[in-house]
Amino acid sequence: TELHFALGNLFRRRGEYERAVRVHQNLLARADLPRESRERAQLALAQDFFKAGLLDRAESAYEDLLRSPHASQALSALLQISERTQDWNKAIERAGELEKRATGTYQRQIAQYWCELAVQHQAAGRADSAQEALDAALAASPQGVRPRLLRAQWAQERGDLNLALQTLQSIDVVQPE
Repeated sequence: TELHFALGNLFRRRGEYERAVRVHQNLLARADLPRESRERAQLALAQDFFKAGLLDRAESAYEDLLRSPHASQALSALLQISERTQDWNKAIERAGELEKRATGTYQRQIAQYWCELAVQHQAAGRADSAQEALDAALAASPQGVRPRLLRAQWAQERGDLNLALQTLQSIDVVQPE
């Protein structure tokens, strides 16, 4: 199995993703493979799919690893997939799960995802949903600047210059630098 792992990883590094996928799929197909090696092969296969740009297959492979010792690594990769596909709801959920697992703080990223969601709502003409998303962004990261900038910009576009000015001045209070 170690030879197969080394060969598959070599193929992946060389950009030969199809061959890497075949090697790791052959490993997974073995009935006598111990659970630890099976999970390792599943992780390698997910990485192959991710590197090859087959994000839907990578997502499925990583999701299979969420109840394994590789769960944090799988969740980080799933977060990257959510970012690439601009699925901000999943990104918020996955970043929150990573934060619960104590793998670091994701408050700023979660706030950015909420802002991206707000921009989508605003572009679709759902101003109320956009404002709710900005509120969620500020709840996730109270020191956040981008939600305030977006709120000021949209207030200015509506002609509410007093609100725009107040919102911009609030930035100076929370982030003077």
